[in-house]
Order: sequence, then structure tokens, then C-alpha cells
Amino acid sequence: MYPEPAGPPGAPVVVIWPAMGVKARYYRPFAAALRAAGLAVVVADLRGTGASTPAPSRADRYGYAELAGDVGAVLRALKPRLEGRTRLLLGHSLGGQAALLHLALDGSDAADGLALIAVGLPYWRNYPGLRGYGVLPYTQGIAATTALLRVWPGWGFGGRQARGVIRDWAYTARTGRFPRLDGMDTEAAVRAVRSPVLAVSVDDDQYTPHETMDNLCGRLAAAPVTRERYTSAQAGAPLDHFTWVRAATPLAQRIARFASGLPRR
Repeated sequence: MYPEPAGPPGAPVVVIWPAMGVKARYYRPFAAALRAAGLAVVVADLRGTGASTPAPSRADRYGYAELAGDVGAVLRALKPRLEGRTRLLLGHSLGGQAALLHLALDGSDAADGLALIAVGLPYWRNYPGLRGYGVLPYTQGIAATTALLRVWPGWGFGGRQARGVIRDWAYTARTGRFPRLDGMDTEAAVRAVRSPVLAVSVDDDQYTPHETMDNLCGRLAAAPVTRERYTSAQAGAPLDHFTWVRAATPLAQRIARFASGLPRR
């Protein structure tokens, strides 16, 4: 948790969920920019990453259902700080999927809004040009290796991950759909989410290009979606799936404007 921003008490609270294998501390520059824009900020590690221990082992089977459940657990732990305040879930990549799935499976009243930054279903057919023909064997190769080893060691991608996380991620890459979770039709649940969404894709994103975000937004049938792109010109710096975090002052200001327009509790 970061200190409260300057100004009147009770500022909206942003809870950030990181990308696969990315530690919460990586988001310090972004958190500082959000705080300067007038938002209270919390950054939570995904299960098994950073300060969330232990690291995934061969005994761990958890996947997307558990990651979505963790969002709820953190919100419950933060209840004293969140009480009566506008709350915004903000997810980057896998963290965005976890936040969205939490709203879909556990009720959208958990948050007043959702910001998705560089998030998308990595469905191989959504990648421009010939890229998808590389994405499919790449993602399924990681899944096959994980099934064999019973854990993903993090060889060049995503950090060390439980096999269920890789299984579910690879399913989305292969089929373009979220898997059923805890027996629920996840796709139908996502279509029913009603929380306002700010969906921002990032220039030169090597993992979730604009088209993958478009695909995800197309599933949000009931939610009011504001779809935007964060460009290198806006940032004043080159961008990709990760480096936007260090050039995010204009983006933080946009998120603050979005948060200020959310319904108040």
C-alpha cells in the first residue's frame, strides 16, 4: 500500500494486479504517477510471485479460478481502507484477466470500475499478419512442457508458474475463450459483467497487441466500455508490454479522470 495522496481524504482507491511473473514492486513508477494524479494505490502480487510465497511447485495445481478468488481475498483484507470509497480494479495482462474473472464469477459489486491495461486474450488468430502462426506453437509448447514437468520453470517467459495457470492461459491462446472455472460458464459470466471498463492497449505490445484487446472488449456485452490506445507519442517514450509502466504519467491522469466519473458508494 502506498501513502494516501495529498488533498481531501477519501480519494478513490486503485488496486493493481500485475502481469504474469511480474513483481508488484515493478509498478512503483506507475503507482507514484497514480498517486500524483490524486488516487490512493495498492499493488498486490499475484499468487506465487514476489512477496506472495511460496513459489509455485510441482504440487501446485491452481489456475485462473484461484487467481480470481485471490482478488476477492485481497479486497476483503483491504475492507477498512476501502469502506465508503470508490474502488477501481486495475489489471495488467494476466492481472487484468484475474480482475475481470473475479467480477464475472463473484459479483461485479466488488468494484465500481475496472481498468484493463495491455490485457487481451492471446488467441492466436487475433495476431496481425503471420504472428499468430508463431503464437500457437509457442503457447502450446509451453503448455506441453509444463504438463511434463508439472510446473513452468519460467524459461524465458512468465516467471515460474503453477501448471494450472499455464493450462488455462494456453487454453485461451488455443481457443480464444476462457475455460470453464469451478463448473461455471465463464464466457457467459464475462458477458454479464456490468461494471464500467476502461480498456487501454499499448503501442508495440509484443504479447497483447491492440487486436487482442479488441477481442476481449467484444465479450463485455453488458458493460459500458471505453476503448482507448496509449501511444508512444502520448507517453513521450517507446512502449511495449512492460515499459509503459515507466512512461505512464499521461495514462495515470487518464485513469484518474475515469475513476472520478465512477458511481460513488
